[in-house]
Amino acid sequence: MGDDSTLTITAIKSSITQLLAEKYGSREAAAMIRMMIEEVMGWSAIDIALRSDYEMTRATADRLRNIAERVYAGEPIQYVLGVATFHGLRFKVTTATLIPRPETSELVDMIVDDAKGTKDLRILDCGTGSGCIAIALARALPFSRVTGIDISDEALAVARENASALRASASFLRQDILSLTDEEQPAYDIIVSNPPYIAEHERSGMEPNVVEHEPHTALFVPDDDPLRFYTAIGHYGLTALSAGGRLYFEINPLYADQLKQEIEQMGYRDVEITRDMYGRQRFMTARR
Repeated sequence: MGDDSTLTITAIKSSITQLLAEKYGSREAAAMIRMMIEEVMGWSAIDIALRSDYEMTRATADRLRNIAERVYAGEPIQYVLGVATFHGLRFKVTTATLIPRPETSELVDMIVDDAKGTKDLRILDCGTGSGCIAIALARALPFSRVTGIDISDEALAVARENASALRASASFLRQDILSLTDEEQPAYDIIVSNPPYIAEHERSGMEPNVVEHEPHTALFVPDDDPLRFYTAIGHYGLTALSAGGRLYFEINPLYADQLKQEIEQMGYRDVEITRDMYGRQRFMTARR
């Protein structure tokens, strides 16, 4: 990307948008440059619109160009900026954590809607990553006790940092979902998970920026055992959930029916599959 003759917001926006539009289209490019300016300059969308003639320093312009070039090369913008918005909250993300998706925010909404008016809930988030689900629930259900577990120390460090920054009352522990052991007494009212669920055979059809940058241990499962995490959590829930307690899963639509059958065979009641905003079978709920 060449130097601009002027360093106004309008000029920089135009040159960066033109570059990114070649690869991502004009609408997504415009959204990306807005995110860049908001993060680098601390401006809101209104500031950007009202201060179009503002002249930035050469260093700021170069920083924006460098970000744009990394995004053009295929790095997800959330990793380049180090932040992602989820459920109206600003989360730190690194390559040790998945980038939170909008459909996962729908899962949080489902839980909050079901839990309306209920206090002192005990909630477990399995495979917490950046902590986005646990923290969003802790803030939306302020009298709850929320715990997030993950096998990655790096992800747990990010989750703890996010909880502190967002003043959320959530604790995070290192634990392997596949090694959960039976509880002597019910420990939770809700267990939620967005675990790895993409089968290896699906990898070739995925966007390169996801496959090349997001953590594979948080994405993929073997073709011969695609439900391994759900099975482990389901069995754990039989002793860990209170009577009437609920499971909430984000799921792979390819295995929705198979998972429903498996969870029903474990003895869970009211097992339901719900579609996401895109019409895909994306969530499963069940009652202990």
